[in-house]
Amino acid sequence: MSFVESFTRKGQEIANKIQSNRYISAISNGLMSTLPIMMIGAFSTLLSSMQIEFYQNLIEPIKGIIGLPATFTTNALSLYAVFAIANELAKSFKKDGTSAGYIALFSFLILTPVSTFELEGAPMPISALTFDFLGAKGLFAAMIVGILATRIYVFILDKNWTIKMPDGVPPFISKTFSGLIPAFIVAIIFTIISGFFAHTSFGSFHQFIYTVLQIPLQGLGSNIWSMLIALLIMQILWVFGIHGAIVVLAVIRPIMTALDLENLAAYQAGEAMPNLVSGSFWGVYANLAPMLGLVVVLMFFTKSKQFKMLGRLGAPGALFGIHEPLIFGLPIVMNPILAIPYILTPVICTLIGYFLTVAGILPVTIGMQVPFGAPIFIAGLLQGSWVLGLAQVLMIPLSAAIYYPFVKILDKRNLEQEYVSSELDKE
Repeated sequence: MSFVESFTRKGQEIANKIQSNRYISAISNGLMSTLPIMMIGAFSTLLSSMQIEFYQNLIEPIKGIIGLPATFTTNALSLYAVFAIANELAKSFKKDGTSAGYIALFSFLILTPVSTFELEGAPMPISALTFDFLGAKGLFAAMIVGILATRIYVFILDKNWTIKMPDGVPPFISKTFSGLIPAFIVAIIFTIISGFFAHTSFGSFHQFIYTVLQIPLQGLGSNIWSMLIALLIMQILWVFGIHGAIVVLAVIRPIMTALDLENLAAYQAGEAMPNLVSGSFWGVYANLAPMLGLVVVLMFFTKSKQFKMLGRLGAPGALFGIHEPLIFGLPIVMNPILAIPYILTPVICTLIGYFLTVAGILPVTIGMQVPFGAPIFIAGLLQGSWVLGLAQVLMIPLSAAIYYPFVKILDKRNLEQEYVSSELDKE
C-alpha cells in the first residue's frame, strides 16, 4: 500500500472516529442547534450597536428595546447550550433527551454563583443571578455539565434505579416517574460539587473552569498561528478526500464560539473587541474568496471546455460557500498540482487579513454568527463594517493570481487531450 493510500485510509478512520464520538458530536451538534438563538442575539446586537452617529441618534429612544433580545440570547447562551448538549448526548444513548436537558440545566444553575446586593432602603440584602456566567464565560462549564450530568443520568437509567409504575399508567406519567430517582441523584451530586467549590479560592465551579480551562484554551484559539495550523490541517485533509471541516471544526468550534461571544458582548457594550482572531475572523478571510478566485480563473482565463464548464457549474455554489463540486469535480482531491494553491490560498488570505487588522487598516470582526451560505461581501458586512466586505471582494483577484499558474498547467494538458479527442472523432 502506498503512502498516499495509507494516509487517506488512516485519515478517514480518524475522521470517522471523531464524527462518531458521541461526546464530541453532542457538543458540536448541541452548539450548532443553538445557532438560531445566536443569530437572533447577533442581529439584535448589530442593530442596536452600529457605530453610525445618525443611526444611533435615530434609535436612541428604542435602543434598549432593540438590544433586549441579545440580553436573553447571546448573554445567556450557556443556558441554551447546556440543555442542547445534554439533549443530544441522551438521544445518542437512546434516552429521553428532554428530561436529560432539564436535569443538566438545573445542574448548571445550581453551580452558578448567586450575587448579593445591598440596596439603599431595602430591609435586607437582595440575591440575584447575574449574567456573568450565563454567556461566554460559562460556555465551557455548560459543555462539561451537559456531558457529566447526562452521563450520570444515563448510567442510573441503565442500572434500572428507577420508579416502576404499574401497567395501565399513561406513558407520559410513567416516563416522568422513571426520571425522579436519576434527577434526585444528579441534584445531590451537583449540590455537593457546588458546595465544595464555594469553599475554595475560586468561589465557584464556573470560576474554576473559566480560570483553569477556558482562558488557556481561548488564549490558544485566539493565536493566529494556532488558527493557521488548524486551517492547514483542514485543507490537507480535503486534498486526501477527507471532510476536513468535520474533523477540525468539531474540535475548535467550542473555542471559536466563546471567542465570538466575547467580541459580540464587547461590541454591544461599545468597547474594543478583545479577540482579533476568532471564528468570525476565520469566516471572513478563509472561506469565500479563495475558491471564488479559482472560479474566476476557470471561467475567464482557461481555454479548455472542461475547465470553463466546471467554472460555470461551480460558481453559484462557491458564491455561497459550497465548494464540494469544485473539490471533487476538477478534482482538487489527490491532485498534486491544484493541492498547492488550494492549501496556500486561504492561509495567505488569512495572514493578510490578520496583518491588516493589526495595522488598524481593517476592523476587528464583531463575532456575528453569520448564517451558512451568506454570500461574499454580505458575510463581511454582517461582521460590523462594509470595509470587511470590501476586503473579501478584493481578495478574489489575489486568490485568482495564486491559482492562475497552477490551473494553466492543467488547462494546457486538457487542451491537448481535447484536441486529440476531436481529431479521433473526425477519423
